[in-house]
Amino acid sequence: MATFVDRVVLHATGGDGGHGCASIHREKFKPLAGPDGGNGGNGGSVILEVDPQVTTLLEFHHLPHRHAPSGTQGMGDHRAGSTGGDLILGVPDGTVVKSQDGEVLADLIGVGARFVVA
Repeated sequence: MATFVDRVVLHATGGDGGHGCASIHREKFKPLAGPDGGNGGNGGSVILEVDPQVTTLLEFHHLPHRHAPSGTQGMGDHRAGSTGGDLILGVPDGTVVKSQDGEVLADLIGVGARFVVA
């Protein structure tokens, strides 16, 4: 069993946006007072961040598929759904992020360096 992994393929997807709400405002003596539905919340992002306590990519070797939280649905009375939180993944210092065709997208050097992958 591997204990040190320095190359992985990560399949990251951002969160889905929440569904909007199709709602009609109802009030006494105003049966069709107009639309009052809210928008769905935005989905979260997947972010790679340098973490000094992480020394290997073993976690991504075992769980290569990551998905950020989705936004919640909108509600009546013009209430918008909440935004899905960001999924922050800790990586070792010096991590190089490449696309599928080998193009270098980011070189994460220094504690706190971040790159949004999805």
